Amino acid sequence: MNDTPALRADARRNIDRILDAAITCLSRDPDATMQQIAAEAGVGRVTAYAHFESRGALVEAALERAIERGDAALSHLDFDGDPHVALQRLVDASWELSALSANVWVAAHGTLSAAQIRALHDRPAQRARKLLERGQRDGAFRRDLPAHWLVNSLHALMKLGLDEVVAERLAYADAADFIARSAIDLWSAGAGRE
Repeated sequence: MNDTPALRADARRNIDRILDAAITCLSRDPDATMQQIAAEAGVGRVTAYAHFESRGALVEAALERAIERGDAALSHLDFDGDPHVALQRLVDASWELSALSANVWVAAHGTLSAAQIRALHDRPAQRARKLLERGQRDGAFRRDLPAHWLVNSLHALMKLGLDEVVAERLAYADAADFIARSAIDLWSAGAGRE
């Protein structure tokens, strides 16, 4: 009976090490193997598979952890004041966090379905939705398109930015500005008919 909590704590530590190693390895190489991730975590491949049934399950868990960390970091962001300025702050902070794990994103898009990736972003998307709704109430953001469409457009622009940077068609330093300007133009009240 006393052994069970120790095993659970040990298993939890292994899972945490494997997830951290997955983020590290996938950030270096989106094609990193289970063997490479297990070695980085200091566990055997069998242990990695005992906790994650497939590489896809591990990639999904690693992306989820990266998103959770980013969501926690964004929870301290100030969204008061001008909605356009707040949207710029959201994009800048989100881009910085997303770019840190760009290759994890690449690995996820090569492994997971679009629906799985979208579901993982649901909670962080609520932050953008609240900002959008406040901006709509203030008359700063358009109301002629559904909120989910506009929030998803921001997600799509972030993905486009990551894709362009990874493909070396866009400089990392320019991406946040391109994303923010595109989102602000798309979301702004003057962009569509009210």
